[in-house]
Amino acid sequence: MTTATDIDILVSEVGPRDGLQSITPIMPLEAKKAWITAEAAAGVREIEVGSFVPASLLPQLADTAEVVAFARTIPGLTVAVLVPNLRGAQAAVQAGAHKITLPVSISETHSLKNLRRTHAQVLQEAREIGALIASLPAEQRPSFEGGLSTAFGCTLEGPIADSKLLEIAEALMEAGCDEVGLSDTTGYANPAQVKRLVRLVRGVVGDHALSGLHLHNTRGLGLANALAGLEVGITTLDASLAGLGGCPFAPGASGNIVTEDLVFMLEAMGLRTGIDVEALLAVRGILADAVPSEPLYGFTPDAGLPLGFA
Repeated sequence: MTTATDIDILVSEVGPRDGLQSITPIMPLEAKKAWITAEAAAGVREIEVGSFVPASLLPQLADTAEVVAFARTIPGLTVAVLVPNLRGAQAAVQAGAHKITLPVSISETHSLKNLRRTHAQVLQEAREIGALIASLPAEQRPSFEGGLSTAFGCTLEGPIADSKLLEIAEALMEAGCDEVGLSDTTGYANPAQVKRLVRLVRGVVGDHALSGLHLHNTRGLGLANALAGLEVGITTLDASLAGLGGCPFAPGASGNIVTEDLVFMLEAMGLRTGIDVEALLAVRGILADAVPSEPLYGFTPDAGLPLGFA
């Protein structure tokens, strides 16, 4: 597997979490293991493998602890998870996740729908998670990211005030986050907005504390927004194999960036991802077999690789 110095852009696969939480079928544990193994073998270095939420809410992710335990056996793979609160973070730490993300909706209406928490309540959870991580021996501390959800707009509230975004970003860093990430939960972002908000948030948290974007392709702007992010120094981009995923609590917010299309674009531009595109395309077969009722998206898989692409 490639090392950090061998790549220019980290493509973080979020399908096993964001993709599977948004579909009705429950992927068998063995299929999840096969998916993660195959992507890691193709060169994917970070995979968000699940979320520590109650099984009653997301039965699709009820086996996250088992998936984390398995994924940790893959050399060189960063095992990431999403947590909604302190209890979830405790479970993530116990399972051994390398990275945990707490989503904080800048739209408080979305926060109440998604986490059933006000801003004040979520920030208190963030402070408690930060204290939990700080109490651990240094070698056992997972990376802690605050995910700035609905950062570009909300289907429930509409436009998001810059002041609120900056306030939450700063509060998350003060709570103990190592970094924050901008998330286009509802597919509202455009390239000019991506550039503007990356610069604004970095002005508050520092360049080092904002390196990643989580973008959706709801209105066909996913790759354009990713490219805009690259132009302002973003080095980590989330994507989902075959475009699975969305947000079940944001109407109409379907469609993560297709991992295969993103990796092809980056490699075609001469940027190193460390990922073998042909091997990545082959992983789709695992999804097709495990969740046959779900549509699989992507232009690159349909068209194939251009003659001479290497």
